[in-house]
Amino acid sequence: MKDHKQGVLFKNTIMLYILTFSNYFFSFITVPYQTRVLGTVMYGEIGFAQAMTVYIQLVLDFGFILSSTEDVARHRDNPKELSRIMSSVTVCKLLLGLLSYAVVTGLCLTVDRFRENMLLHQLFFLSTFLNCLLPDFLYRGMEKMSAITYRAVGMKLFFTAAIFVLLKDKEQCYLIPLLNSLGALGACVWTYYDVYRHLNVKFVKVHGDYIWKTLRRSSSYFVSRIASTVYSATNTMIVGFLYPTGSALGHYTSAEKLMTTARSAFSPIADSLYPYMVKNKDYRLVKRILAILMPIIVVGCTVVAVFAEEFCGFLFGQEFASSGELLRLLMPAVVVALPCYIFGFPMLSPMGLGKFANLSVVIAAFWHAGVMLVLYACHALTVRNICIATSVTETLVLVMRVSVVLLHKRKCRKEQ
Repeated sequence: MKDHKQGVLFKNTIMLYILTFSNYFFSFITVPYQTRVLGTVMYGEIGFAQAMTVYIQLVLDFGFILSSTEDVARHRDNPKELSRIMSSVTVCKLLLGLLSYAVVTGLCLTVDRFRENMLLHQLFFLSTFLNCLLPDFLYRGMEKMSAITYRAVGMKLFFTAAIFVLLKDKEQCYLIPLLNSLGALGACVWTYYDVYRHLNVKFVKVHGDYIWKTLRRSSSYFVSRIASTVYSATNTMIVGFLYPTGSALGHYTSAEKLMTTARSAFSPIADSLYPYMVKNKDYRLVKRILAILMPIIVVGCTVVAVFAEEFCGFLFGQEFASSGELLRLLMPAVVVALPCYIFGFPMLSPMGLGKFANLSVVIAAFWHAGVMLVLYACHALTVRNICIATSVTETLVLVMRVSVVLLHKRKCRKEQ
């Protein structure tokens, strides 16, 4: 029985890897084509519009991917409760969507930078909104990721093929969000049909107090995600203001991109482990995963650190070889990524300590902001020091989470 559960966990981890890395794969195919067809100016407008969708997506998700995944994992054998959860989350997303749309429309009507391409921003909002309506939390919590993965990859395949077939001129730039919207709409229809037909989950009437409870419960996860976005995304902005000209921003951006990509390789493990741990509390499995993977991660990061200049030069071109020094300073953040993810919600939520996973990120965000201010006051706010501060901040998150787990175990022993 235990082997079966771990087999399901392994399958869901593979599905999450496919889901995560399909984004990188299809972007790699379409982006070079888009840049050649649209040119630098119009592709810059596309990039600017897409940047807005990052914040919209953060608001629309509102942490449901964590809070509702946990709720589904706890009630996976109760279709009636699952129907209430799905209905409540959908209502919340519709309300947040109306609020977000009002903000986007307000910006388009009042700010020239947005007004110039109002239709583009509206269409990108639509594609983001439809993507966020996918009930992926339901499949994650039930550990049935294959269904949502096939639909999401199918959507990306449709978008990729359509771009090559239809996008022929920069005046057709609106096709990018429009095709994304059509793909997302198809995925929604397909997925909700599967939810109704095979999972026996359907939309039901939910009362206002239940909807408010759903929002309130998810708000702490939302704060955590906002905090982590703030201290990870702000670094690039700071470097941009510090070095408005020259190559420093390019070097930092390339090194930071490699660091975040490497860290993202570990998130599917934690994402699939989360609902499994909520249901089974298999802490020995966590030890085995870390015992197997951490030596490989440490050796891999050490090799990259030693040959960082050569690695960056080969990957980005020789003019980016200097990025290697910054990549080397960011490697500790990669080393601690997997245990940091695992000692977050997958470990703490089954113990009833999920709030500390959020709290650790919020504290780290304030810590990072304080370090930036101190470095600025001491005239030591350099790219190298920003990289060092980032690695220290990520390590601090891990230390806090491990400390909470150890203190909890000590408390349980004393009570026994």
